[in-house]
Amino acid sequence: GTEDIPQRGYELVMVISPEVADEQLEAKVDEVSRFITERGGVIASVEQWGKRKLAYPIKSFTEGNYVLSRFDSKPSLCKQLETSLQISEDVLRYLLIRSGD
Repeated sequence: GTEDIPQRGYELVMVISPEVADEQLEAKVDEVSRFITERGGVIASVEQWGKRKLAYPIKSFTEGNYVLSRFDSKPSLCKQLETSLQISEDVLRYLLIRSGD
């Protein structure tokens, strides 16, 4: 069954709207981490890279707050996470990749 599927390592880069205040940014990052851990994932590390200029404007923004999360989870969790990130107003872009095994 599905419980036999091993956890895998993933890296998630999020670009969060520059309009989000610092404490809201912190809350958003925590919310994503909680989303992962509540569904059985394990957070390895979270790095906030601060505001960076975007390669091209997204929703008329020219910069965004970059956050990198590394975590282990089952592939099914990633689908749920992607859905959640897609509907989030504050997340301008995200990139979820499997990290090297």
